[in-house]
Amino acid sequence: MTPATPLAIDPSAASIALLKKEIRRFTKVSVQTILAPVVSSVLFLLVFALLLEGRLEPLPGIGYSEFLVPGLLMMTLQQNAFANTSSSLTQSKIMGTVAFLLMSPMRPWEWLVGYLGGAVARGLLCGLAVWAASLPIAAVGFEHPLIALIFAVLSCVIMGALGLIAALYAEKWDQVSAFQSFLINPLTFLAGVFYSVSNLPPFFQTLSHLNPFFYLIDGFRYGVFGVSDTPLAWSLGISLVSAVGLVLLCGRLIHTGWRIRN
Repeated sequence: MTPATPLAIDPSAASIALLKKEIRRFTKVSVQTILAPVVSSVLFLLVFALLLEGRLEPLPGIGYSEFLVPGLLMMTLQQNAFANTSSSLTQSKIMGTVAFLLMSPMRPWEWLVGYLGGAVARGLLCGLAVWAASLPIAAVGFEHPLIALIFAVLSCVIMGALGLIAALYAEKWDQVSAFQSFLINPLTFLAGVFYSVSNLPPFFQTLSHLNPFFYLIDGFRYGVFGVSDTPLAWSLGISLVSAVGLVLLCGRLIHTGWRIRN
């Protein structure tokens, strides 16, 4: 009798299955993962637009409401991309289901396809929803849509990778929350979401230029308005280097099983 051939599992198919699982995971609770962030961003827009519209002109010829939309869109996109990977992998570690991934033939880059692909999908969907919801308040278009899309995707990749690093390190939810509260949120809020860095005193302009999140938001604003605080090449170069570096770091951590394998 011929021995049975072991069941072969295509690693690429497994990574696509992981990606589908990640997308299904956040779309099943869309009120929490998509609608809630949109409501928060629109409330920010309404409050600041009512208070400051007509009083500030952050960039030449651009009203404050219009200026605020790209910043809020990117803030929502970044926070949700981070939340998707960090919550998913942390939950898998706590529940013990990450063992199934460790036993699979998936290689590190295929983990990244699944997790980062889910972060990109959730981030872009939230960003698109914020933009659509803001149209009745500030009808903002895209001067360079391809550039805007590039920076939006880079933001999702960077934040998704940071979410994976936070989840790999964390052994409980408090540690993920601390990572977000003391690193992600401050860097996001101080990246020029609500103001133009060019309006700051020189010392704080220098500090802002040390924040990698600033270049993501500034580059995206260029895609929206065609103007920005820094040259586009700088923003694109720094964002690309940050994204590639973080993805490579995540791949290395997954390959070594850092804080996953006991």
